[in-house]
This record gives sequence, C-alpha cells and structure tokens, in this order.
Amino acid sequence: MLEIPYVVVDVFTKYPFGGNQLAVITDARGLSDLEMQQIAAEFNFAETTFVLPPSTPENTARIRIFTRVQEVAFAGHPNVGTAYVLGRQKDIFGTAPEPTMRFEEIAGLVEIELAQDQETIDGASIKAPRPHEIGVSVDPAVFAACLGLDSGAVAVGNHAPTQVSVGLQFVVGELDLASLIRARPQTDAFAAAAAKQDYADPGGRFSTFAYARLGSGIERLRARMFAPLSGNFEDPATGSASAALGAYLAALDPRSDAELNISIEQGVEMGRRSEIQLYVRKSQGQVEEVKISGHCAQIMRGVLEI
Repeated sequence: MLEIPYVVVDVFTKYPFGGNQLAVITDARGLSDLEMQQIAAEFNFAETTFVLPPSTPENTARIRIFTRVQEVAFAGHPNVGTAYVLGRQKDIFGTAPEPTMRFEEIAGLVEIELAQDQETIDGASIKAPRPHEIGVSVDPAVFAACLGLDSGAVAVGNHAPTQVSVGLQFVVGELDLASLIRARPQTDAFAAAAAKQDYADPGGRFSTFAYARLGSGIERLRARMFAPLSGNFEDPATGSASAALGAYLAALDPRSDAELNISIEQGVEMGRRSEIQLYVRKSQGQVEEVKISGHCAQIMRGVLEI
C-alpha cells in the first residue's frame, strides 16, 4: 500500500472556505497516470496537482494538473496554490524552497514568485507560460445559449465572444452584471457548441468565461467560468481564464504601450468569493507579459492510502 501525502488549500482568498479548492499531492512518485486521474476524481475539485522531480536541477519541480476527467496543460489557481504549498515546506525533493520557483508543465516553463506577509508565505504570483493567442469569434447566440441567456444579453460593443488563451483556451464574452448573475450553464448547448467546426479547443472542450465591468473601465471586473464538458459546471476562481482575458483586453487597448492592473472577483454566486489580481504589460502594440497573483489559505493535510 502506498501512503501519499496531500495538502488542500483554498486559492485566491485569504480566508478558509473561500476561493477555489486545490488538492496538492506533494510527492507523486510511484503513481501511474490512471491513479493520478482517479485521485483527482476522488477529490472532486476543479483541479488536483501532482508534484514530481524536475527533469533538470535548475527547475523546482514537474507539475501535472488534472481536472475531474482529464489532464490539462496549464491552469492558474493550481500553480498559485502548489507554489504556496511547496514554499511552506522544509524541502522539495531534498532542496530548500526558494522565493522564485520554476515549474515544468505541458504548456511550458511556469515562473512563480512567492508572496510573504512579514515572515509567512501567503500566496504567489505566476507568469503566463505562453504568449496570448486569439482564436475565432463565436456567435453571440451560441455563447448566450450556453449560459441560458437570450442573445441580446451579450455585449458586443467592445468585442464579440472570442477564443483566447495563454496556455488553456476559453471563450470570453462580456455581459451586464444582472445577466452575469442570472447565467446558468446549459450542458446541451455546450455540447452543441463543441460540435461546431473551430469552436472547441484541442481537447474537445468548450469553456466559457463571462465577465461584467464593475465600473466604466476594465480595472474591476466580475466573472464566472463554466465548463460542464470537463465536469466543471462552475469554477469559483480561474487564473488561466483571467490571464487570457486580461491579455485580450490589453490587445484591444488602442495604446501602443500600456501597463494594466486588473482586479477580477469570481465565485460570488457560489458563495466562494475569490480575488484575482492581474498585471499586463504591452509594448509596441504587443502584449509581452501577463502575471496572475493571489493569496491562499491552507485548509487541511493528510495521507492517501492506495
């Protein structure tokens, strides 16, 4: 029987029982791909991470990220939460944790800076692992149907619903706040959208990230993420989607050079309020850097026996 240590943290919140839950398997050596997927399904969180030794010593660890039903190339809250957990340990595979970490992932190398409140590590900031990508526009009626809304609820004055990614693809669309609160995912509509040519991501998912402005600009947003085809009907905090949205809004900004600081609240309708901070830097018309930051709160630790 294997005894596998784990830690559960709430990510993008300072307080227990808020933010997005994450299980971190702090030493996944000896686990098969099937066992990792079964463990992720057992925890039944949006994602579970598995920490493995890095392929090269200059990196901190190799991180594998599983949803309830599949492995993914990158995700925001798993990186923030995993860095927080490892940073609070005495060692990582025999090496003392450093303030700067580098995680090897399917999407590429992810750079992380730990955040401290006095002497205590309380969160992390990560850089998006890939340049932002903009895909096809999605019919507003299709986007609205997925959210159980009329097509008129989708605001298209700034942009149509659009595929965006910094490592994991989402369809982002703007709503007014009342429509955002009213949204309810419709699994049949998601399946129909994924079946349309060019709409699904490479993994066959169709994941939506709907947002509303909480003022006249983009500095404060509220968002909701729905991905029922991945077993995640709603996510209380989605760093990868937030980063992709921030990069897209920066790309739409008419200024050639800009630095944007965006605060996104998510999970409000689920009773798990999350706060995601974004920094986006644009130079000579190109988005060059996207950082995702947030706090964490440890909620439990234990041992899996398999």
